[in-house]
Amino acid sequence: MKNIQSNIKKAKNYLDKSHCVAVPTETVYGLAGNAYSDTAVKKIFNLKRRPTNNPLIVHYYNLKKISEDCEINDNFIKLYKKFSPGPITYILKLKKNSKISKFVTNNKKTVAIRFPKHPLFRKLLKNLKYPVAAPSANISSRLSAVKAADVKEEFGNKIKFILNGGVCKIGVESTILNITNKPRLLRYGGLSVSKIKKTLNQKIVININSKDKISPGLFPLHYSPGLPLRMNAKKNKKNEAFVLLKKRENISKDIYYLSKTNNLNEAARNLYSVLRKIKKDKYKSIAVEKIPNEGIGKTINDRLKRASNFK
Repeated sequence: MKNIQSNIKKAKNYLDKSHCVAVPTETVYGLAGNAYSDTAVKKIFNLKRRPTNNPLIVHYYNLKKISEDCEINDNFIKLYKKFSPGPITYILKLKKNSKISKFVTNNKKTVAIRFPKHPLFRKLLKNLKYPVAAPSANISSRLSAVKAADVKEEFGNKIKFILNGGVCKIGVESTILNITNKPRLLRYGGLSVSKIKKTLNQKIVININSKDKISPGLFPLHYSPGLPLRMNAKKNKKNEAFVLLKKRENISKDIYYLSKTNNLNEAARNLYSVLRKIKKDKYKSIAVEKIPNEGIGKTINDRLKRASNFK
């Protein structure tokens, strides 16, 4: 407990000085900075080599501070009560007097916000006087980090501190929902659309290829291991890694399993780690068998599709 408090204090001290630190969430690790500080937010973009027109998600501890920055509506309250803290990001209208850095939102009138569930990150947020902008802790367009070692691999000593919270439980990014008007899904993620639809009791428009970049995850190339990737493959080519959802009888050194028990949640949790391992094992390309397009399988397919745009 003493060590945990010490690490949280270290992370807070860096954030207070507008430095960036890596933080664990239940989805993936985030590269965090003070959302009210232009200096901190610019550092996030520079470290990630992220296009400035790709907005950031702002993380809050609870509802108290959010009313200073965003316009809250009925749909938000319903979803917040049911799913937050958790793997859902809300797009809300930004208040004119908000202190959130204009670089977070790319000067837009909306902002993406989330309430992370990871206990370490929550303890850190509780000790801060500002919300935290925290996109995934990776170089832009690459695979997200799901453990501290992944962050180290991405950035080396370029970031001040990594708050180590173990391996992320969900392993893929948050679901993003625009609720400034009629609910629109902008990114598949760790929370299924069916659960959102049931809670709101209304139709959810799927708009995952929106050209209006008001949230992360909308660029064509994203979540890439930096290798050509084929989806829905029935077999692999020579010297091509073959990613399977479930175990098969034939064993080959080219085969990598997302889940030995045919579990989609386990597959999502292992997705980025498996793709990272394939890259480290020096394969030149990847084939992935067909993944059921249901539940979190839709999220896996979305990530694979965007990764497959690597040329």
